[in-house]
Amino acid sequence: MIDKQKLYQTVEAAIANTDAFIVDITVSADNNIKVDLDSPTGVDLDACVDITRKIEAEFDRDVEDYALEVGSAGLTAPFKVVGQYLKNIGNQVEVLTRDGRKLRGVLKSVAPDCSEFVLTVSKKVKEPGAKRPVMKEEDETIATANTKDVRYYIDFK
Repeated sequence: MIDKQKLYQTVEAAIANTDAFIVDITVSADNNIKVDLDSPTGVDLDACVDITRKIEAEFDRDVEDYALEVGSAGLTAPFKVVGQYLKNIGNQVEVLTRDGRKLRGVLKSVAPDCSEFVLTVSKKVKEPGAKRPVMKEEDETIATANTKDVRYYIDFK
């Protein structure tokens, strides 16, 4: 079985002088390796090829055979690490909470330890004396532990 800790260290060394960060590394029972990366500037094909070569130089296929996939975490992938939150500050995100609420708003900030984040959402609010409710922007602090899924929201309008 592939040593996941050694694999993690190899990928970290390969991205050391870049703005890329590791989102996830999975190694299945039959040695299918998947490395998901992200970066504030995006992950290009050349970076993936470079990291693939560094992994292949460290892990000999003759000793232990494996399948390797290195790529970007993807635009619609759920956020897993603080770097993805930081990358998307100022962007629209969609949040599915553990109590079943679905929120859509602009990611305003995130705690350094990623324990919570602030989302600016539009809500209908009925002002006293007004005939109709009006849309108002409100900040809502959400604990990351209370979310099932947080991801970048793509608006096709």
